[in-house]
Amino acid sequence: MVNLTAVNPKEEHRCTPPVEVMVDTGSEVSWLPKKELLDAGITPRGKKRFVMADKHIIERDIGYAILTAEGYSTIDEVVFAEDSDMLLLGVRTLEGFSVMVDNIGHRFVATTTLVCNADGNIQVTVTFSEN
Repeated sequence: MVNLTAVNPKEEHRCTPPVEVMVDTGSEVSWLPKKELLDAGITPRGKKRFVMADKHIIERDIGYAILTAEGYSTIDEVVFAEDSDMLLLGVRTLEGFSVMVDNIGHRFVATTTLVCNADGNIQVTVTFSEN
């Protein structure tokens, strides 16, 4: 579990309180409470369908937010979770943070990002955190 905050990208002084979420590498996107996102002025930008673990299909609003946790941040798509939904930090958010999950130490570990330039040379970017 980790505390995840969503910041309104248009009005960065508006954000959700930290929300305890489960880190789920099986979930593509992050899910936060609809009420908290709306209270922070984060608006739905569309709808997306999801196949749940029990194979039924649901549809939820999605929007965009700056997501922060454990000293990392990224802008990402976020699902407006209903009261019955689990609150999750998904794999795309983890990739945006440039971290991998240490399942034994229960923490994020900064990763190295490889980028290929137009001339074919590889650049290595190392992400550090104070954690």
